[in-house]
Amino acid sequence: MIKLGDLPDSIPLFPLSGALLLPRGKLPLHIFEPRYLQMLEDCMKTPQRLVGMIQPRRHHDGQPGLCQIGCAGRLTAFSETEDGRYMITLSGVSRFRVLREMGGFTPYIRAEVSWQDFARDLGVAEHDPGFERDRFMGVLKRYFGSRGLDTDWEALKDAEDELLINSLSMLLPLEPEDKQALLEAPCLVTRRETLTTLLEYAMHGGGEENVQ
Repeated sequence: MIKLGDLPDSIPLFPLSGALLLPRGKLPLHIFEPRYLQMLEDCMKTPQRLVGMIQPRRHHDGQPGLCQIGCAGRLTAFSETEDGRYMITLSGVSRFRVLREMGGFTPYIRAEVSWQDFARDLGVAEHDPGFERDRFMGVLKRYFGSRGLDTDWEALKDAEDELLINSLSMLLPLEPEDKQALLEAPCLVTRRETLTTLLEYAMHGGGEENVQ
């Protein structure tokens, strides 16, 4: 298990709208842009093999930028295709706060980051003692029905609290700003409450314009 003192002061950033990685989660990615292929090659030479997933956003003046909080993942699996692309898996380690983007000669973004606000991410899986699972599953089934989605309901019913909430947060087709709100939730209880609110909002007209 990685400890706080093992985490580096700077990491490469991979901005990707709508992508969410959470601590102890797994995110598969397809890497093909030359600058990010270079990022992976550099990453594999470092002790922790960390990549910081972060969402792009627009500043108030319309200029492109990055969200302040992202989540670092350890490169735990990769395979190379015949045409030089990578299929990789990042395993979520800890969220971070961007302190400043760093200049340099790399074609990708590097940033100085702080891990201090996210010590719980390096611990054991969280539990949600007030989780009313039957009520939540009812909301989830209505949401899936409204979107024409299906899943293995038995597997969801038996999943541990964190695995259930975090997996849904990462996989459901939510808006990028909603994904960011789930990322920034300080604990599993808040993330579950946020996710429930987002699902209920989507079913009551908040996201109906996106339904095909």
